[in-house]
Amino acid sequence: MSLLTFTRGEICAMNIVTTKLRRFAPRRKAHVIPGFGLSVGVTITLISLIVVIPLLSVLVALSGISWREFWGIVTDKMVLHAYQVSFVCSLIAAVVNCVFGLLLAWVLTRYKFPGRRILDGLIELPFALPTAVAGIALTTIYADQGWIGKIFAPLGIKISYTQVGITIALIFIGIPFVVRSVQPVLEKLDSQYEEAAQMLGASRVRTFFKVLMPELLPALLTGFGLAFSRGLGEYGSVVFIAGNIPYKTQIAPLLIMGKLEQFSYAGATSIALVMIVIAFILLFSINFIQSHMNKAAKNN
Repeated sequence: MSLLTFTRGEICAMNIVTTKLRRFAPRRKAHVIPGFGLSVGVTITLISLIVVIPLLSVLVALSGISWREFWGIVTDKMVLHAYQVSFVCSLIAAVVNCVFGLLLAWVLTRYKFPGRRILDGLIELPFALPTAVAGIALTTIYADQGWIGKIFAPLGIKISYTQVGITIALIFIGIPFVVRSVQPVLEKLDSQYEEAAQMLGASRVRTFFKVLMPELLPALLTGFGLAFSRGLGEYGSVVFIAGNIPYKTQIAPLLIMGKLEQFSYAGATSIALVMIVIAFILLFSINFIQSHMNKAAKNN
């Protein structure tokens, strides 16, 4: 039937109905970036080129050795000691960073004082500073003749070329992760909760652990995981202050470099695979704990 057979009133009524239906029809939101398909395609391509393919190349490099050879490499006595040094020093550094990182974030967020912006910018200095430069500077300062090392040397305390020096280097490169993870949460926390707790008779310590700490704990766990993972794989800032002494200060990244210098690519790749698995398990566990904590907070 042609539109010419409809009267003008019928056509007006049809236009009104069509206009009302359009109001109830779902509208597509205009996005600034391209559509979903293109965005996901670009994202997957970049992740594949930067993360997935390099990690898969480790498995490809190990395809030429047997399981017995791989197990013999990663369970060697020197390698196991290097794992132990890396794990213990990184764990201690991450715990120290959580304590002092939380304190730094608290000072930068809750107090205003001259030079606060300068101090806030210095927190990110380990990100911008080449790690080799940081290692040389720390070794010079904490050596027996350095500014700080010569204070402890008469007491029989040696810092450089010991696990203490390794831990200090890992604290230096890991503390920005904790500060930058906790700082945004502190800025968003409303001070009314603290005032209400104090009005109800809670002490400052109880207010901190019962009111503030549950909100800060997920961010603190994130900073801990990032600092710990960074410490496990750190090389540049540790290579000088550690001294690479077997069974004393030899950490896993230094051992990997030693294997590469000896052209033992299978050995270096085997140790690297173990470090990748440990870092992945660590990050996965922290994300799992965070998700459960967030669900519990929402339910409460």
